[in-house]
Amino acid sequence: MASANCWRCLARPSQRLLSPTSSLTLSSSKPPAVTFSTATQLNAGGKVVQRSSEAGMSRHIRAGKRLILGKNKKRTTVKTKPPAPGERKAFRKRIQLSNDNALEVSGLSELTAEHIVDSGSIGQVVGLPPALIDKLRAAEAFKPTQTWGLFRSPHMLIRQETVDLAKQLTDAVSKKETLRMVVTGDRASGKSILGLQALATGFMNDWVVINVPEAQELTTGATEYSQIPNSEQFSQPVYTVKLLQAIYKANQSVLSQYKIELDHMHLPVAANRGMTLAALANATKEPEFAWPVFQAFWKELLLPGRPPILFTLDGLSHIMRISDYRSPAFELIHSHDLSLIRLFTEALGGKTQFANGAGILGICTKGNSPVIPSMEKALEQAAAAQAGTPVAERDPFFAKYDDRVFDALKGVKLLNVNGVSKKEARGLMEYWAASGILRTRVDEKNVSEKWTMAGSGILGEMERVALYDVRVTM
Repeated sequence: MASANCWRCLARPSQRLLSPTSSLTLSSSKPPAVTFSTATQLNAGGKVVQRSSEAGMSRHIRAGKRLILGKNKKRTTVKTKPPAPGERKAFRKRIQLSNDNALEVSGLSELTAEHIVDSGSIGQVVGLPPALIDKLRAAEAFKPTQTWGLFRSPHMLIRQETVDLAKQLTDAVSKKETLRMVVTGDRASGKSILGLQALATGFMNDWVVINVPEAQELTTGATEYSQIPNSEQFSQPVYTVKLLQAIYKANQSVLSQYKIELDHMHLPVAANRGMTLAALANATKEPEFAWPVFQAFWKELLLPGRPPILFTLDGLSHIMRISDYRSPAFELIHSHDLSLIRLFTEALGGKTQFANGAGILGICTKGNSPVIPSMEKALEQAAAAQAGTPVAERDPFFAKYDDRVFDALKGVKLLNVNGVSKKEARGLMEYWAASGILRTRVDEKNVSEKWTMAGSGILGEMERVALYDVRVTM
């Protein structure tokens, strides 16, 4: 069968010339002069098609022309007010500590300094006093990812690790020693909650508490920085002002009892003798004066006769690497060259001497944590030294170890946080049921089921298993 595009088909007269209505007849002695022209067009499959048309009646066919309905239809846009600067971040970091829809649990005791070091309180859920809640909020101990907004008021579970950490802190301070500890563990095992309980221990014992809630903000280039004159260090003045205000709000009652003893003539603000440490911490709100004031405040805290210091930092792995900041020569700055981070690393590494006792606590994160080989090896060596086993040596074929990280983690103690026991899980589930959040019966079978599904009692997984429906509907 001949193709539709062969030369015979192209030379055949059109149907219009052969139709009865045409004025031309086939019986004419002279056939009509008919000329043909070809037009090239792409078909739907992308192949070239030759089409014929009569002379004088050819049409220009545009390849790829499509009919679009509603092309010029006017679209109505709803104009909304854009969010104000910082409004989205404030909503993302919003802390909700109460829920009026939850039931009020009665019969629970409040947390005290004696209660948190008592082994008999393991497995109990205790409430936080209002004064302690205000101090913890000022220190930014609460995190938006925690489930405080599901319950009537903030409560916490006293677990075995809580009692161990509180005992080590109080024993070290009573002997005027320094406890240098790193908290590690699985993801969602309750490391940040354990750090909050350590802060509560410091507040209840009238210590000076300094907390860095997110170390990531200090190293990712999220805040302003400037080089300190005549030094290789870099300060972060805006964050330092924020930290000074948090220290003042959280420790005002303690700092008001102590006065300045040194001469600080170099300070750009008035700091005379007889001025309280609380007034010194609140002496400036100008970023350019923040770091000199913080240095003077830190020197005053290290003098004999001052209250003990509890210095905590959450997100330890973020400060054990090269930061995202750059020097005037456009070279990347090491995190330990940032003044606030160097202050913490020198205290964690044992270079800073505390005459009144102190607790230096670094908390590791697993959800948002960079991989630092030097830190992993240093913690592995610290764990081996703590257990009394042979210390693992460095890999001789790995050339990217950072000696500054090993110096910062030299001689630290480790507290490995795992899942809670079944006794602790039962106490927590009974509190959930009394709050009206957990709608199942709390018995041996259900506790064992939730404990097993949560990977042997991982707190974050237990919340997902038991409180998932509640969190979705909120």
